[in-house]
Amino acid sequence: MIVTLEKLAEITGSTFSGDNNIEISSVAAIEDAGQGQISFISNPKYRKLLESCEASAVILNSSLAKDYAGNSLINDDPYLTFAKVLNYFHPDEKVPSDIHPSAVIEDSVSIAKNVVIGPNAVISQRTMIESGVKIGAGCFVGEDSIIGEKTVLHPNVTIYKETTIGHRSILHSGVVIGADGFGFAPQKDKSWFKIRQIGKVKIGDDVEIGANTTIDRAALGLTVIGDGVKLDNQVQVGHNAQIGEHTVVAGGTMIAGSSSLGKRCQIGGAVAISGHLKLTDDVVITGKSSVIKSISKAGVYSSGTIADENRKWRRNAARFRQLDEMAKALKRLEKKSSDK
Repeated sequence: MIVTLEKLAEITGSTFSGDNNIEISSVAAIEDAGQGQISFISNPKYRKLLESCEASAVILNSSLAKDYAGNSLINDDPYLTFAKVLNYFHPDEKVPSDIHPSAVIEDSVSIAKNVVIGPNAVISQRTMIESGVKIGAGCFVGEDSIIGEKTVLHPNVTIYKETTIGHRSILHSGVVIGADGFGFAPQKDKSWFKIRQIGKVKIGDDVEIGANTTIDRAALGLTVIGDGVKLDNQVQVGHNAQIGEHTVVAGGTMIAGSSSLGKRCQIGGAVAISGHLKLTDDVVITGKSSVIKSISKAGVYSSGTIADENRKWRRNAARFRQLDEMAKALKRLEKKSSDK
C-alpha cells in the first residue's frame, strides 16, 4: 500500500510541509525509519532524533515542524495522528464468515449473519451471537449470554453464563468474564462458607480487555464495565465493581469488589483499589498507588514509593518508621518552648 503525504493529510485531518507527492508505504519508529516510511514525535524531549532521522516524513506538532526541514505531517495531536496512519496501513483483517466444523454450538443458540466461529469453540444454550462477531479458537461462551455486533473474542477467551458484551468490543486471549467473585463468610470454626455469586457481568460498547484480565460476576446485581473502557493485561475487577465510560486501567491493577470508578479516569499500572470505594470522574491514579479511601475531587493522586539507591532507601525507610516518635518529640519540644 502506497500513499502520498498529501493523501495522508486528508485522511488524518492534518496539514503537511514539504513534498506533497512523496510516497509513503509503511510506518516505523523514529530511530529506524528510512525512505518510504513515516514516523512521529509527540514529546519535545525527542526533538534531537530529528537531526539523524531518515524517514520520508515525520508526524509533528506545529511547534516542532517549524524547525524541521524535512517532510512533515502536521497536527496538534501527533500521537493520535500516528494511530490513524497505523490504522490506514494496517486495517482490520477481513475474514470470511465461517463456522468451523469442530465448534460445538447448542441448538438453541441464535447466530446472525457474517459470524466467524473458530475451531473447538463452545457456544452454550440460548446464547445470542450478533452480526459480524468473531469468536476465536478454543473460546467458551456460557449459556444465556449476548455477544454484540462486531465484537471480537480472540482465542481461548472464557465467558461464563449470563454475560452481556456490547458492540465492537475486543477481548484478548486468556480473558475470563463472569467467574465467581471472592465471597466467603467466616464460620465459628475459622473455616469459610462460600457465598453463592448469582449476579451477572455487563460490558458496554467499544470496550477493549487485555490478555489474562479477569472480571468477576456480581454477588447480586451487576458488575458493569462502561462504554469505551480500556483494560490492560492482567487487570482484576472484583464483583459488583463499576467502571465508568472511557476510563483506562493499566496492567496489573486490582480493583476490589463493589468499588466504583467514574468516567474518564486514568489508573496506572499495579494500582490497588480497596473495596466499596467511589472515585469521581476524571481521577488519575499514578502507578503502584494504593487507594484506601474514596476520592470525590478530580485530579492526580499518588502513593507509590519511588525507587532509589538501596542504602539511601533503607535509611529513609528506617526514618519513616520513626516518624511517629519524632512527631511526638517535636510536640513536646514545642510545648516546653511555649511554657517558658
